[in-house]
Amino acid sequence: MNWHAIKAIYKFEMARWWRTIWQSIVSPVVSTALYFVVFGTAIGSRIEEVNGISYGSFIVPGLIMLTMITQGISVGSFGIYFPKFMGTIYELLSAPLSYVEIVLGYVGAATTKSIILALLILGTSTLFVPLQIAHPIWMFTFLVLTGVTFSLFGFIIGIWADNFEKLQLIPMLIVMPLIFLGGTFYSVEMLPGIWQTIIHFNPVLYLVSGFRWSFYEIADVSVGVSLAAISFFLVVCLTAVWWIFKTGWKVKS
Repeated sequence: MNWHAIKAIYKFEMARWWRTIWQSIVSPVVSTALYFVVFGTAIGSRIEEVNGISYGSFIVPGLIMLTMITQGISVGSFGIYFPKFMGTIYELLSAPLSYVEIVLGYVGAATTKSIILALLILGTSTLFVPLQIAHPIWMFTFLVLTGVTFSLFGFIIGIWADNFEKLQLIPMLIVMPLIFLGGTFYSVEMLPGIWQTIIHFNPVLYLVSGFRWSFYEIADVSVGVSLAAISFFLVVCLTAVWWIFKTGWKVKS
């Protein structure tokens, strides 16, 4: 394993991220603060508690998952798409690097970025609402699993996309609706009958539910099912990346 090469890719990606600190860090944190103002104040004034938790505190895990998923996809996809766009990916592919080392460098950096943002938003949340974390180890486990999985998913999108429009297509048209309809701002019990069944087909529900459990020990689905769902998606993404580099699809052409 060429750890020097992995470190070089990782450091380059992290340095590029820090150079755009206002867009990469400040903007997501400010956006989350606005969610607290809008949802916590406007809706929270009408919904005092959800399962014994104040509404403002209840939405914190959902907001963190929202950021983890969107930022993981964004930085993961742009990290590998930019070398394709600039034409420097061929230098990377011709270097004495294995595909595993390339993926570790890019996905490792994307995962680190999304976890840093999640922790910043967690800290920002304490300025607005009281928080309790019943299971901090499980909370961090969900953070890491979600960060790795959606950074890999973003990596796949970055390889698939051949223009900037395609880079945003799946996140905007598919991922964002799933996030907002996945229990981010509400409990399944608050939905009418038929929708309580339909929402269980949304994979984001399992991520948000398991992560919320690590805070307040309340969940819309069992924690075991949540872990199985995120693990399954992780395996699917790993398999897709393996197939991409094995066949050279969208990489060598």
